[in-house]
Amino acid sequence: MPAPPLKIGLFAIGLDTYWPQFEGLRQTLEDNLRQVAGKLAAIHAPELHTAARAIIPPILINAGLVDTIDKAFEACSLFRREEVDLIFLYVSTYALSSTVLPVVQRVKVPVIILNLSPEAAIDYTAFNTMQDRTKMTGEWLKYCSACPVPEIANVFTRSGIKFHQVTGILQDDPVAWKEIGQWIEAARVAHIMAYNRMGCMGHYYSGMLDIYTDLTRLYANFGGHIELLEVEELVTFSKQVTAPQVAERIALFREAFDIQPDCSPAELEKAAITSVALDKLVAKHQLGSMAYYYKGTGNRENEDAISSIILGNSLLTAGGVPVAGEYEIKNAQAMKIMDSFGAGGSFTEYYAMDFKEDVVLMGHDGPGHIAIAEGKTKVKPLQVYHGKVGSGLSVEMSVKNGPVTLLSVVERSNDKLLLLVAEAESVAGPILQIGNTNSRYRFPIGARNFVNQWNQFGPAHHCAVGVGHIGDKIEKLTALLNMDFAKVC
Repeated sequence: MPAPPLKIGLFAIGLDTYWPQFEGLRQTLEDNLRQVAGKLAAIHAPELHTAARAIIPPILINAGLVDTIDKAFEACSLFRREEVDLIFLYVSTYALSSTVLPVVQRVKVPVIILNLSPEAAIDYTAFNTMQDRTKMTGEWLKYCSACPVPEIANVFTRSGIKFHQVTGILQDDPVAWKEIGQWIEAARVAHIMAYNRMGCMGHYYSGMLDIYTDLTRLYANFGGHIELLEVEELVTFSKQVTAPQVAERIALFREAFDIQPDCSPAELEKAAITSVALDKLVAKHQLGSMAYYYKGTGNRENEDAISSIILGNSLLTAGGVPVAGEYEIKNAQAMKIMDSFGAGGSFTEYYAMDFKEDVVLMGHDGPGHIAIAEGKTKVKPLQVYHGKVGSGLSVEMSVKNGPVTLLSVVERSNDKLLLLVAEAESVAGPILQIGNTNSRYRFPIGARNFVNQWNQFGPAHHCAVGVGHIGDKIEKLTALLNMDFAKVC
């Protein structure tokens, strides 16, 4: 079943004592809240680079202006009943922290404090020409959003409630509203991960100790579900594929890939059969990502299925179901995060260093994210899958030239996960034409420093690479998921 839509809670705060004292104050603050609600509702996810997938917009749950204890408890009940994923607390004027804490204390979701002044500054000349000091105070209170934030922060901290802040202007402040949009986008990705079903088919590549992982720790940090799959189930689906389905899939291959002349019809047919079977496997288990590896030795059917899997897995990766080879489960999570941000998320590792051009060559055998390729992805036959059993068709591509972000999910000795990020540029130049994904990356701190600093955090040797610089968004995701974050460059 599909994940439910993201739900965002919103409420403003005020002090009921003010309303009979200052005419029009409450109405002004409620008007400001409507503006905030409208702006939040208008924020949508950016255009996806990876596929034309529909995104369900978040549902905004507006609890209104909370100015009494009774309304605080009502707002809490509303947010709990609606199961909101994130709460925006709009600080419209001074309010007692005793009317704020009850709203969020039992909801137990991240809170973003919006400290947004209605305008960039008070018109001091106009303000000071007012003759009625009561009206002056009422006017000042419209700009008093910063006043209670320290009180709220103090109480949240002492109550163990995590919060984050956006400080800025209600109108004409692209910096503040960009940050607010990033919080919503990060919440959307956290929501996707919480409902994502990842398939793990086969077993680890024997001896790669860095990729071995604790599945329960992944559950605890991301949520979701992990389905352990058998290669035999894929083989069973392969036996059910019909000739028309094979022909249709080969036609799709020719549309999606640049198939080289030395690819044999027999290998294309095998890849098509496995690709159709993969789609059936994904549909049956409602998978949103997958990690796989299998030797297949001693079982010809299993070996054939695994050796013909690359094209099908590349299509899945480009279609929103990222697939990591070598049973790299942590990296399947990283790829899903990148893809959910609309950046792609192709499987990669160090290949070599080019000290003349100060770039790092990175790529990997197996599936690639063809939706973020520079040009059309080539399909080439390989007589041997290096370090693995079998032979067959493989893909060769480079990531689009331009800004990129690298992401690794790092398992640390303190039981916390770290999201490790680096921002770089994918640059043109010669690559190794070996039938694998392969790109040249230039880092602002230089190749030497990047490699040293990245390795210092102890990541596995794989990572995910996507287009665009999205480190700020990933940092907000780690805050929402209560993980550690590090950015190398």
